[in-house]
Amino acid sequence: MARKNARAVNGILLLDKPLEVSSNGILQRVRWLFQAQKAGHTGALDPMASGLLPICFGEATKFSQFLLDTDKTYLVTATFGVRTNTSDSEGEIISEKPVNFSQAELELAMQAFRGDILQVPTMFSALKYQGQPLYRYARQGIEVPRDARPISIFRFELLAMAGSNADFIVHCSKGTYIRTLIDDLGEALGCGAHVAKLHRTQVGPFDAAQMITPLQLDELAETCHQSTDFTTMDSLLLPMDAGIVAMPKIVLTGAEQHRLQHGQSCQVTAQNITAIKLHGPDDSFFGIGEITDSILSSRRLLNTAAL
Repeated sequence: MARKNARAVNGILLLDKPLEVSSNGILQRVRWLFQAQKAGHTGALDPMASGLLPICFGEATKFSQFLLDTDKTYLVTATFGVRTNTSDSEGEIISEKPVNFSQAELELAMQAFRGDILQVPTMFSALKYQGQPLYRYARQGIEVPRDARPISIFRFELLAMAGSNADFIVHCSKGTYIRTLIDDLGEALGCGAHVAKLHRTQVGPFDAAQMITPLQLDELAETCHQSTDFTTMDSLLLPMDAGIVAMPKIVLTGAEQHRLQHGQSCQVTAQNITAIKLHGPDDSFFGIGEITDSILSSRRLLNTAAL
């Protein structure tokens, strides 16, 4: 995309990521369709996974971390009896065992994976060890130490079971590896398992009903590019603070807003809040702040000149 054609686009698009494309690949495609100067996603999906991928444009990228840190929901199809080195269908088979558990035994085994648990991250992840992502070591056949990390599984429900396959819904906290969850479940049942299909249906306040497909974008973009009028495409974007609707907010006076936007703090009645939405006297959102001992200071502010 030529820089001279790039637009200052701000907002959040809820994309239905298709299979067999990387999150970064589809991000760059969508950025080009919008002719946007800046865009980023909020938590990658593997090429074999599909579903909800929030894409932040422009100033909205300043608040993408809050979506990275939120809970998510997935529809998962697991294949039992076959374990792979990546814990999904794209990996190499490392063991095959007969599947002879009942549905009751499966549901009993699932109980150990609900609530607050510890999970050892997969070697095929982007977590880093000595400055290098784990997947680089894994591709060289090197296994490095990984500490178990606390996660929360809010919902882990069996939807259907047919032969060696089973469908689940998983609602989990940030940092949860669904592939590892299914691999661990397979080990608990003594037969091994891997993820055959993975579809994300919810990220924080966003759900699948709001998603736009790449095909829909392509059709709109063809008209918008010809007319150079992007009004229709821009209407698909959610407000920049749509991902943080549950965060508490504070409405400030014009003088207080001016102080914060010029690097100063101000006195408020609240005591301690680590993240609070900042709204001006007209109730317009202009950033995120924090309160320590009744002193409000800014954390991330919108560049109003870019809006």
